[in-house]
Amino acid sequence: MISQHTKMWALLDNLREQTGRLDHLYQVEELLKDYDRDLEAVMKDVVETIPNVLHHPDSCRARIVIDGNIYQSPDFVETEWALTADIVVQDRTVGKLEVYSTSEMQEEEKESSVSRRINLINMIAGRVGDFIRYQNRLAVDPHKEKTDRSEEKPGDWRIVVDLSRRMDRDLYHLISRKMLNFLCWNGISDANSILQKIGSDSAEDVMEISEGGNRPLQRRDDLDVLDLNLEVFEIASRNLSDDEILNCVEKWMQEDRASFLIKALVNLDSSLGDIADAIRRFIHLAPEGIKLSESTIKGVNVSLVRQFITDQLDYIKVAKNLVEIEDFYEIMQRLIYPVGSHGQVGGKSAGLFLAWIILRKHALEDDDLKGIRVPRTWCITSDGLHNFMQHNNLEEVTEQKYKDLALARQEYPHIIQLFKNSQFTPEIIQGLSMALDDFGERPIIVRSSSLLEDRFGAAFSGKYKSLFLANQGTKTERLQALMDAIAEVYSST
Repeated sequence: MISQHTKMWALLDNLREQTGRLDHLYQVEELLKDYDRDLEAVMKDVVETIPNVLHHPDSCRARIVIDGNIYQSPDFVETEWALTADIVVQDRTVGKLEVYSTSEMQEEEKESSVSRRINLINMIAGRVGDFIRYQNRLAVDPHKEKTDRSEEKPGDWRIVVDLSRRMDRDLYHLISRKMLNFLCWNGISDANSILQKIGSDSAEDVMEISEGGNRPLQRRDDLDVLDLNLEVFEIASRNLSDDEILNCVEKWMQEDRASFLIKALVNLDSSLGDIADAIRRFIHLAPEGIKLSESTIKGVNVSLVRQFITDQLDYIKVAKNLVEIEDFYEIMQRLIYPVGSHGQVGGKSAGLFLAWIILRKHALEDDDLKGIRVPRTWCITSDGLHNFMQHNNLEEVTEQKYKDLALARQEYPHIIQLFKNSQFTPEIIQGLSMALDDFGERPIIVRSSSLLEDRFGAAFSGKYKSLFLANQGTKTERLQALMDAIAEVYSST
């Protein structure tokens, strides 16, 4: 069983990828949880660790002043470049955390680093204040030490949530929103009260919502989102165990970690290349343990089917419950497309893909199906033809479909030669070269697979040409023959 502490480290690793290294920051957190140590010893260790937290151990020096007592490293030097934060204990400022830089930062470094440093310094100053407050309570009533520690010492999930609040505000809001919904779904009345508070503070608006009225609701500008988020986690701590909360936070952070894939799919400007890069990144991260909710997975699957395969609802209805993200990774390995492509594979490819998915699933239960194979197939996307025509200024050929049938047939041989003597773009040639390397010198067939052919529930095969190639000779000869055959198939449209 994975311990809560191990899970927390995994989540900190996720945060580390998004916000920079957190190793030394967590080291500070560990120092400020050791309440048995002397204040002076802890503060000396903290000031020596702070330069590492800020990623500038050679050019940063830290000093902590508490009630007139000064804690600083032996090589401390005060300069004109300083950032400070007050140390507050129960609404009383008891000291100050100061960080000095021994050299002025470059302008480009200032823009990216100053705000991050300020956040880190404020967070550390806040934790120092908590440490002092807790030690003061123990000094006043040492008999309550055991009780106080259980009440005051933060659980592992609190460390992760607090770091996200200070380092990645968007992630913090996301986790808080999901936690509020989770609590409401589990019937926690305090959580429902917060949800109602967010919705409206007037009886008329509440009635409007409950009765499904059509009067616009007033926008709420008076809500303190950060305070509400803190209240959400306070409610969670009263109603859920630490393990339950940590498991929820872990799941939601992992979903956010994969949000780049969802963003690529919902962005209408994303090309197949953009989506392919996102899928590769997701597959690369998957072995590290990305877990998505069932609804998220199904939504991603539907979007991928629409992007790569088809918009047909009947097809999507079947495929969404069978496909996996890894299946589209396999398609990408043998997909050829122009730069900026938004195309799909054709009808034959779509049918083969779905048949393969169905057979693979049932082969787990039926040994007779395990020997069935799908032919090794490479696909050029549906917009490959348009890319070919635009690259060679062949747009006027589309007028053929409006001509008299006899005239169209008469001009067809000329169009074939026109296409055969045209050129493919470099990225298509590179893709075809890779396909030949995959096929070797085995015979191949170049088949049309338009979006109109072999559609789900409406077979329309054989409308355009299919050409057989011996695929023999030198690589240059085989590549030229392949391009020649594709151009002829294109001309048949």
